[in-house]
Amino acid sequence: MRQIDDVCLMEQNKKRRYENCILTFAVMGASALLMGLFFDFYYDMNDDTMMRDIMSGIYSGAPDGHNMQTLYPLGALIALCYRIYGSFPWYGAFLFLCQFGCFFLTGVRLCTLVDTSCARERTVSEGGSAGCGRRFVGKLLCLLALTVFQWGIWLTHMVNIQYTITGGMLVGTAVFLFLTMPESVFFGEVSGALSVKAFLVRSLPSLLLFLLAFHLRSEMALLTLPILGLAGLFGWWGDRPVFERKTLQKYGGLLLLLLAGMGLSVGADSLAYGGEWRTFRQFFNDRTTVYDFYPEVLSEEMFDADLERQGVSFGAQILLDNYNFGLDDRIDARMLSDVAAYAKEHVGGARDWSAVFREKLLLYRYRSFHGDDAPYNLLVILGYGINIIAAVVLLRKDVRELLDVAVQLLLVFFVRSGLWMFVLMRGRDPERITHPLYLVEFSLLAGMFARHLGRRGAAASPGGIRGLAASQYLLYGAGALLFLLSAWGLGKEFPTVRADQAKRQEISQDWDAIDAYCRAHPDTFYFEDVYSTVGFSGKLLEPRDNTLSNYDIAGGWMCKSPLYRKKLAAFGIEEAADALTEGKAYFIMSDEEKEMRGLTWIEVPYAEKGMTVSVEEYDRIGENYGVYQVIPVSE
Repeated sequence: MRQIDDVCLMEQNKKRRYENCILTFAVMGASALLMGLFFDFYYDMNDDTMMRDIMSGIYSGAPDGHNMQTLYPLGALIALCYRIYGSFPWYGAFLFLCQFGCFFLTGVRLCTLVDTSCARERTVSEGGSAGCGRRFVGKLLCLLALTVFQWGIWLTHMVNIQYTITGGMLVGTAVFLFLTMPESVFFGEVSGALSVKAFLVRSLPSLLLFLLAFHLRSEMALLTLPILGLAGLFGWWGDRPVFERKTLQKYGGLLLLLLAGMGLSVGADSLAYGGEWRTFRQFFNDRTTVYDFYPEVLSEEMFDADLERQGVSFGAQILLDNYNFGLDDRIDARMLSDVAAYAKEHVGGARDWSAVFREKLLLYRYRSFHGDDAPYNLLVILGYGINIIAAVVLLRKDVRELLDVAVQLLLVFFVRSGLWMFVLMRGRDPERITHPLYLVEFSLLAGMFARHLGRRGAAASPGGIRGLAASQYLLYGAGALLFLLSAWGLGKEFPTVRADQAKRQEISQDWDAIDAYCRAHPDTFYFEDVYSTVGFSGKLLEPRDNTLSNYDIAGGWMCKSPLYRKKLAAFGIEEAADALTEGKAYFIMSDEEKEMRGLTWIEVPYAEKGMTVSVEEYDRIGENYGVYQVIPVSE
């Protein structure tokens, strides 16, 4: 009779899977539509728009997967989509679907957990239906909490989308889905633990999400890999007996699949970036080393003389400092490699790392509880708090289980401390790195909390409704706290995001004017001052004309790449400096930057090569930008 009940319950829950998907899709779709009414969806930074331009063909004239940021297989796939139907915003749609897809998958899993809880409650109450009438309401409350989290905590990253943050969201979702993977009658097993094959199949969504994050932003995936590793460790430790052959096959097989996926991805990427791309990748890495970790080597006068002795002239130093190094053909891979090596030895080597460690340790402690990191740091504090409370309430009579939870929380704390100190010691802690780090940690803590509730519910025997009720009250309490934190965050974030988007819209008018001006003069090429255009981004889902653009910033991260050379060659340009003096190209600069830096910095590199030039305004673009020509002066 019990087997018949299990089969019937299985059939009911198969239908509920569709119900969960439809319900979550409706809620997340409504949230996306409402978000679209209040805001526009933007690329957060010009890095993303550059990637879009490369993959869509705007940059070099043909869609290309060599965008230097994603692994090549993903870039090539998106570029292929642009080749098939170029007017559709494939890259923007991809990021949009990744972000809302993460919330969709999380919502479906929350609804699944509600179903599982109801099934257990019916079993514990000896066949009754106590509490199951609240099943649909419970799902709505979970989805409401998730939506308020989306708006209150993550709003700025939902409407101003950045690929690094999207990568972190993919890893966070992978962690949560793995830890909350049901192993009950709900998914078809009448009894017994999952087989090796079933375990690997159910782990596949988490595995694929991580590999997608690895393709999208490898650095973020690798940074958060230790947290994913903790999720695997906790799952393995909870699958008793832990050293049984079947258990080792499950987690060993999953680890091998993960390593194989990463290895194949890196191998394909390395093959795609061979030849000229390999040389440029070294140039790219040296550029990152200098600009991201040792910028003072270019900005502080104390290093000028040493750099000149290294063969980096004063004019080259100026162009490197203001990022316009594309205007000097002398700045090549060898020179930048020398600058990077010098910076590591004389800037990095001169630092008192013990003092830096103490300073960063104090900063880490402060940021964990105070400062501009709220509400993200408060979110993580909530995660630790609900796990501690759940352990005390549910496991106080089980010393072994209580000790397991304590060890797990300590491991999470030590791993997160190590990751944070790694980030802070490197001196690279922008929000696009720290906010995903908070999210992935919270995803781990939320998954641990759900496992505590689920294991206690699964262990409840008929008549043990009191213990199950404690789990439900803990869930309601945690949901209420998350709701309150998100509501507070919404009051803080909403006006900030509105103001930011108004500014973006204003800046976009300047960019649209520059784009229109350049396209109105298709036979001329235009180099843009980096600082004058660094604030531009673009709308995420806006269709664009994907024909070859006749402009480029004078020192972007694609500068001097094979695609950059291809782009210039299409306009008959071999070197930027020569094109400017020959009248093939002009220079675009904002009035604000001109007032701060003047124009003489353009003349210095020419003077070092024995050429006297003058820089004069040739035309105007709107009210804020000038078009300048470089004119050789006969002596």
